[in-house]
Amino acid sequence: MTTPQSANTIKMAAFLQWRKFVFFDKDTVKDPDDNGKNFPLPKGISASDSGRGHIVLGDMEGKIWLLMRSLQLMSFQAYKLRVTHLYQLKQHSILVSVGQDEHGINPVVKVWNLDKRDSGNPLCTRIFPAIPGNKPTEVSCLSVHENLNFMAIGFTDGSVVLTKGDITRDRHSKTLTLHEGASPVTGLAFRQVAKVTHLFVATLEKVYCYTLSIKEYPKVELDTHGCALRCSSLADPSQDSQFIVAGEECVYLYQPDERGPCFAFDGHKLLVHWHRGYLFLLIRDVKSPNKTCFSSGETSPSDKQLLTIYDLDNKFIAYSASFDDVIDVVAEWGSFYILTRDGKMFVLQEKDTQTKLEMLFKKNLFVMAINLAKSQHLDSDGVSDIFRQYGDHLYLKGDHDGAIQQYIRTIGKLEPSYVIRKFLDAQRIHNLTAYLQALHRQSLANADHTTLLLNCYTKLKDSSKLEEFIKSSENEVHFDVEIAIKVLRQAGYHSHAVFLAEKHMHHEWYLKIQLEDLKNYQEGLRYIGRLPFEQAESNMKRYGKTLMHHVPEGTTLLLKGLCTNYQPSGDAAEKDSLDRSVVSKANSEEFIPIFANNPRELKAFLEHMIEVDPRSPQGVYDTLLELRLQDWAHEQDPERKKVLQGEAVLLLRSDNTVFDKALVLCQMHNFKEGILYLYEKGKLYQQIMHYHMQNEEYGKVVEACKRYGDQECCLWEQALGYFARKEEDCKTYISEVLHHIDQNNLMPPLLVVQTLAHNSTATLSVIKDYLINKLLRENQQIEDDERKIRQYRDETAHLRSEIQELKTSAKIFQKTKCNMCNSPLDLPSVHFLCCHSFHQHCFESYAESEAECPTCTPENRKVMDMLRAQDQKRDLHDHFNRQLRSSNDGFSVVADYFGRGVFNKLTLVTDPPGSKSVGNLEVNLQRDLLIHTKRNS
Repeated sequence: MTTPQSANTIKMAAFLQWRKFVFFDKDTVKDPDDNGKNFPLPKGISASDSGRGHIVLGDMEGKIWLLMRSLQLMSFQAYKLRVTHLYQLKQHSILVSVGQDEHGINPVVKVWNLDKRDSGNPLCTRIFPAIPGNKPTEVSCLSVHENLNFMAIGFTDGSVVLTKGDITRDRHSKTLTLHEGASPVTGLAFRQVAKVTHLFVATLEKVYCYTLSIKEYPKVELDTHGCALRCSSLADPSQDSQFIVAGEECVYLYQPDERGPCFAFDGHKLLVHWHRGYLFLLIRDVKSPNKTCFSSGETSPSDKQLLTIYDLDNKFIAYSASFDDVIDVVAEWGSFYILTRDGKMFVLQEKDTQTKLEMLFKKNLFVMAINLAKSQHLDSDGVSDIFRQYGDHLYLKGDHDGAIQQYIRTIGKLEPSYVIRKFLDAQRIHNLTAYLQALHRQSLANADHTTLLLNCYTKLKDSSKLEEFIKSSENEVHFDVEIAIKVLRQAGYHSHAVFLAEKHMHHEWYLKIQLEDLKNYQEGLRYIGRLPFEQAESNMKRYGKTLMHHVPEGTTLLLKGLCTNYQPSGDAAEKDSLDRSVVSKANSEEFIPIFANNPRELKAFLEHMIEVDPRSPQGVYDTLLELRLQDWAHEQDPERKKVLQGEAVLLLRSDNTVFDKALVLCQMHNFKEGILYLYEKGKLYQQIMHYHMQNEEYGKVVEACKRYGDQECCLWEQALGYFARKEEDCKTYISEVLHHIDQNNLMPPLLVVQTLAHNSTATLSVIKDYLINKLLRENQQIEDDERKIRQYRDETAHLRSEIQELKTSAKIFQKTKCNMCNSPLDLPSVHFLCCHSFHQHCFESYAESEAECPTCTPENRKVMDMLRAQDQKRDLHDHFNRQLRSSNDGFSVVADYFGRGVFNKLTLVTDPPGSKSVGNLEVNLQRDLLIHTKRNS
């Protein structure tokens, strides 16, 4: 422990460094009723306190005065002799006083309720004598807990009496002697933190602390020197509610269990108060008498007293002034009031924070201004402005390092361009870098700031700082990653740019740098293979041609996987986490242009696709067919060429080729087998024959006519015309064609002769057999036709004679049996001209109509249906014209329609009403005629 002398030397040195300011305005309180005159205080003031909106004064005549804010004085007689002590609670309208009602040593404690009245005066709720034990002694100090459960009274004999319970009532409280000692008690203060209550006790010799929240009330001796009367106080929570004790040389601060800091404030202390964060210290300028003189509080009129207000947090003197005979310093109504013994009252009004800051600014005391602003709880904008002014001050002085530190503290409030512009102009790149780093750490940087910071790193060539900046963890990224990648790439720091792109999954930038700048194609391909399906697909479309040019095998392998069942090539754990049920498959047709200069890889890719996925897009099959045809066309080895031909035909035979495209490809490469197969598949038989004609394959022409002549008869005619135009000796082929034409009667002989007339090599001998056979068949046909004519004429004459006989002669019915039941006929019976007879009851049972024979009705009905069908076909003109155009023998078609009666109209003549029997006869004759006509035809 340092000696008092050494401690005094150190603390005085510290004290001498404290600056003095005038942060308070001093005025004398004027009387509102008498302008210009000072407000007079009551005479003989012996005690004072403040709170609850008034200043409380006690005088030597036993009165208590209440001074209101309007400076109105109210008084009531509290004691018969005098008032010695007052304590006004801050949270309750309770006033505790100590005074004397009798001569001698008889101190009495009274508790007043200022809100209640008794005959116009405040209500006195409790009175009890202040006596420790049985011996009388004077009260030296008084303190009351704000919760009204504790009251402590200190005495000159060193005793402290504690009242516990409701201090406003006798029945609910008990009194005990808490402390005893030989040295007078000079100060008491309650300290409440959370649920723990302490009582500080100061005497002339020592300082103690009691813990009242524990039943045994344990005591701790904090120091071996004390203080004079009224030279102790309790600080507010800003100073951790410490107990302040002003000794002769220093002011000490105490915690409940130890001594805290001390301040070397020299001079004989007369009064100590703590109000709103300030320490009020009243000292006497002249040497004081021995401190053991307990009545040292009374001074002679010639003594000057210096009142100093300290700000312990910020280490400066806020105000200092000299006064005469100060009674007390009280705080009320937002100001501080100084009461003097000559009846004057002075008021100290604190300047506003902005005024105090401006005073500090004028003296360039920016650090102190910052501390003051924080202690005054100035808003962040105000504090930031102080940092800015401080930074400007240091910048003008040339202290750029110090200035940038202050500017950093303005981040979030001050526009960054204000600072950046200064250090860009000053070419202070190190300071600018520090500011930009801080801007990014607070996540307030934009893209321009990131660009500028990275440019600073690159110009400084500070790779370590650059790596530290970009390799921060994921949750500490304070910059625009994409901008950073762009700047690093532009500056040539490709490895750093690649690191950022990969870490933050900017896949496009990673691939752009790897493939365009670093030319690391293998790594780019590997990276694409690790991407999710959508991104892998898009990047392969973008960089596929480049990768195919440099790493064709790997690129082809990746494309095969991408177009079948793609799975990213990550870690095993990542693979296990993938949902295998989701099949990601790209459209293989879209990647065909990538293989523009790699036909071998393209062919392998396409063959793989049709093997694993037969339902591949059409373009896959078309492109593969073209590749196979190209290989076939350029192959010189006959065996290999035959194998390639089989592969191409096999692809053509699949159901996935488009006819038109495949035909064009085969024609382009003159792939004969493919062309003929497609012609046959498309039923283009004439094109097949024309193909053979163009290649002068005479045997193939005839073979084509034989294979497809049944589907298209005109092939034989075209073949005959083709051979007729040839000047070579084609007699064999012409004979074969003529034979087939003759067998199937495909052309008229005259047309055959006219066709062959164009061939100079075709002589009469070529068509001799054809003509002879044709004439023989024609003669035979003529004979057959003449025979049928004669037959039809004989039948017609016979029918006409029958009709005439029916019309002119009587018909004799000689039937003896019924044609229905085959029983002998008996009357009544029914006879028909067709020679069928029936019993009347058989006829009525089976006949559908009275006018028709039941036996002949079915056959007659068939004939009538045929006639009706012919009638319906008479008006089918389109059908007739179509048959006429498509037939080789138009005469036969016309003759057939003449036979159907298309060019005449059949009219059925019915009997007029009244001639029923004759009518029936005519109808039957016509039907019979029709039946015979149909049979003959």
